Amino acid sequence: MSQVALVTGGGSGIGRMSAGALAKAGFDVVICGRNLKSLEETIATYPESSISPIPCDVADTDSVDQLFEKLASDHGRLDVVFNNAGTNVPPMPIDELTVDQWRQVIDVNLHGAFLIARGAFGQMRKQDPQGGRIINNGSISAHVPRPGSVPYTVSKHAISGLTKTLALDGRPFNIACGQIDIGNAASAMTERMSGGVPQADGSIKPEPTMDTQHIADAIVHMASLPLSANVLSTTIMASDMPFVGRG
Repeated sequence: MSQVALVTGGGSGIGRMSAGALAKAGFDVVICGRNLKSLEETIATYPESSISPIPCDVADTDSVDQLFEKLASDHGRLDVVFNNAGTNVPPMPIDELTVDQWRQVIDVNLHGAFLIARGAFGQMRKQDPQGGRIINNGSISAHVPRPGSVPYTVSKHAISGLTKTLALDGRPFNIACGQIDIGNAASAMTERMSGGVPQADGSIKPEPTMDTQHIADAIVHMASLPLSANVLSTTIMASDMPFVGRG
């Protein structure tokens, strides 16, 4: 029987490619996101794979509850979650950031990640056999900030705390939790880098990116480990990006 994997933010970018890679590795994959059309485009990208959509707004409690109810009804269990959905706003000093912009990022990147982890942990704890794996999408920004990135950096630092706490609290229930910190995967969020992004010294410079397939391959590796082994934290990044030595 195939293992069941849930990928949030599965309608584009890292989520789309990771869903395809997990499906090719033999998982029954459920993808969620707010836009059903985007989810269907992911499915069309991998026509020979076992991928099914469930529309969901990860920042909405009722929507997430309905996601897990349907997932349990359709599949009976959940083995892996890639807690991937995220968003951002343009860089700016904190005093120019509106409260709505702050909440937009925190609601998706942190509150949404909490709701998905909460639902997954509950499903994995009660199912038989008990257990499963939660993989949180952190970021290089879980370690060091970019200029003007208060909401995004705060949200990603908090994800590190969520990961470590769940890795501890999951032990009695055979639930493993790890984090993948990604640097400059080529996606819609990094397209602007071709024209340059703010650096710590005040300059504007383009930054190198890497093929998103490498992230997808790393997710498959983490997801495929036995629950007796866990990648607690891993960093995958464009080799020449300014992370080591940033600032």
